[in-house]
Amino acid sequence: MSAFEKLISHSKKIAHFNHLAAICGWDQASMMPTGGNQARSEAMAELSVHIHSLHTQPQLADWFAEAELQSLSLEQTASLRELKREWQQANLLPEALVQAKSLAGSKCEHAWRAQRKENDWQGFEKNWAEVVKLSQEEAQLRAEANNLTPYDAMLDIYEPGTTSTSLDTLFADVKTWLPTMIDQVIDKQSSEQFFEPNGQFATDKQKALGMEVMKLLQFDFNHGRLDESIHPFCGGVPSDVRITTRYDESEFVQSLMGIVHETGHARYEQGLPKALAGTPAGEARSMGIHESQSLFFEMQIGRSDPFISHLAHLAGKHFTTSNPELFSQQNFQKLYTRVKKDFIRVDADELTYPAHVILRYEIERDLINGNIKHTDVPELWDLKMQQYLGISTEGNFKNGCMQDIHWTDGAFGYFPSYTLGAMYAAQYMAVMKKTVDVDGAIHSGDLSPIFTWLSDNIWSKGSLLTTDELVKQATGETLNAKFFQEHLRSRYLKNA
Repeated sequence: MSAFEKLISHSKKIAHFNHLAAICGWDQASMMPTGGNQARSEAMAELSVHIHSLHTQPQLADWFAEAELQSLSLEQTASLRELKREWQQANLLPEALVQAKSLAGSKCEHAWRAQRKENDWQGFEKNWAEVVKLSQEEAQLRAEANNLTPYDAMLDIYEPGTTSTSLDTLFADVKTWLPTMIDQVIDKQSSEQFFEPNGQFATDKQKALGMEVMKLLQFDFNHGRLDESIHPFCGGVPSDVRITTRYDESEFVQSLMGIVHETGHARYEQGLPKALAGTPAGEARSMGIHESQSLFFEMQIGRSDPFISHLAHLAGKHFTTSNPELFSQQNFQKLYTRVKKDFIRVDADELTYPAHVILRYEIERDLINGNIKHTDVPELWDLKMQQYLGISTEGNFKNGCMQDIHWTDGAFGYFPSYTLGAMYAAQYMAVMKKTVDVDGAIHSGDLSPIFTWLSDNIWSKGSLLTTDELVKQATGETLNAKFFQEHLRSRYLKNA
């Protein structure tokens, strides 16, 4: 075997263990009994250490040196680049830190499930303090090795090549027009009458509706499934994708759109290049690109008029109500494009969502860079919620700084991906519509032309291209936030 072939073989071995870790993580979040958490956390920490040891075996340095002298194809060269990046990242962290962070994250996340319900900031803070400390240690090690700020070093895990300087510029521009647009839309919608779900919408019927919508979105049930968890997510591996949502039997609006969102993640995973499975080049490009797929499904497709027509029809088939107007297309359009300043990010409308993301980004940036303490977060959260959305979270931790799962296990640097993803999604749609009859495809119920474009331009590329290369090849230019602003104005203020 050549050095490159040895690296590919070794990478596939690591991928097998990552597969097991992903399924164990899904089970821990959705199926595992509460009493199993301590043993599961220890097992997963041990697995994390083993995977880390595979990433850092000494012979890999020689294999990389030899492989770089080989004559490789463009695809192999890209694969080697991604393999080396993964190897270099792993070698920055000592084994003890990997294990400690895994254990602290599992403990904090598991306790958070109950603590959030009880609004128990004091109990949460005790566990979270250790997660933050270990994350700051990790960030410092990564920063010193890569000549970056600590936060930029963590951001690079999720968004390779992106810096807080570029995000500060991007988000500063959004803040110049978003608050005004939110107020304009709320004022415009204030005179609209609509009906909200009010009654009993059984979980089993909500799940049946969700699965029917997943079929419309061409989810492959031979290689994936839908389950329930406290926080919706997409996990597993491309050949076995696990998505979850959460149900509230007093309404169905949020769980259904959560399923659409997670199906976007899942379709991306299922569409990744199978020939590169088990290698970093066969994985998703970045979390921003991943979120661009979920938000393309949720925002660009899911809240479009022709798709909402499908949702209204299917919901009327699965639920009974004394008010048939609830399931009219016009009412569903108002339900799914309603703009409201509210507390919860995952339930936020398309227009206020970026405010939730910018708030989190600014806090985690300053936390990881050591400019604030973790105990400052509730007060800062309240301050920024009042500044950006005009509502207070003072004393309301469960709907404030304790609402998200990401920080419980130290996933700092992740949040910007959501708004980057929304911007990419708007850019894809603007370009796609030049060659694809998007509304016609959705209206017909056969969305294949849309998915073919996504497969050709995004899914099949894996990580063979950099993020900028991928977006430029697909759309003719790198990220351009004007498409996002124009999309929001067109959807929400077109008749204003």
